[in-house]
Amino acid sequence: MTKACGLYRVRRGKMGTMAVAETQPEIDVVEMLATALAARRRAGRAQLIGIAGPQGSGKSTLAAALATRLQGGVGLRVAVLGLDDLYLPKATRAALAQQVHPLLATRGVPGTHDVALGHKLIDALLHGDAPVALPVFDKSRDDRAAEPRIVDAPVDVLLFEGWCIGARPQSAAALARPVNALEAQADPHGIWRRWVNARLAADYVPLFAKADALVWLQTPAYATALAWRQQQEAELRAATGRGMSMAEVADFMAHYERLSRAMRRSLPRRADYVVSIDRAHRLTGLKTKGLRRAGLRPAP
Repeated sequence: MTKACGLYRVRRGKMGTMAVAETQPEIDVVEMLATALAARRRAGRAQLIGIAGPQGSGKSTLAAALATRLQGGVGLRVAVLGLDDLYLPKATRAALAQQVHPLLATRGVPGTHDVALGHKLIDALLHGDAPVALPVFDKSRDDRAAEPRIVDAPVDVLLFEGWCIGARPQSAAALARPVNALEAQADPHGIWRRWVNARLAADYVPLFAKADALVWLQTPAYATALAWRQQQEAELRAATGRGMSMAEVADFMAHYERLSRAMRRSLPRRADYVVSIDRAHRLTGLKTKGLRRAGLRPAP
């Protein structure tokens, strides 16, 4: 089965998931990035590669494309772990919403993932010698799926993808002012955002520090991500009959806006690899830390 995803055609069949780039610039970006990651593995130990980007930017699809190239073209053992699959169960988030702040019922922000499980899974995939059961989050149910995904360990490259990977905590001054209507109306005293910031600093920064390198997907503008996420939800509704409406997506993404905007400002400078994406959702370039941007032109 082939699914159109903008960045790639994602093919799902008996052999698993494969992603194929659609334009020559995209092929070039995937090839160069895969080559760089393979070189990192050949130079030393197994690699944990973080892949970060705004909602709907194509993190999962890029991870699938890189896995396809690294496995089929290079012969490495590769696994993909999604930060989304580490979400706390719905009942646990409901308890947090009662104990800390109502906004914590909504998944996504730091504090709504099982970080301890993330550490355990990463270590098992990179250094273990037995099959690893990875949780699967069912977005249409807003809860964990009953059946895990089994991956053989150890792997040569573990691609760890998620929207806030590489995020850093904000200062007290930055937290003082709400960034949108959701924060102003639902978190007027800053309890939620300060709690999220504290969890980011205490729990997530050490998890993200495990990464050997970070890939950042740079979109044209913050607003672009909203349209792309709405498209994702429309596809989910068409496939499962469940999913968020356009208005619900906008409200959902407001929870992510603070960190998303901060990451847009800092990650292009801090990431080891920056993949540029145009408004048509096509990969158009790759920049490696310390090097000039690869000479790729936007696809026609």
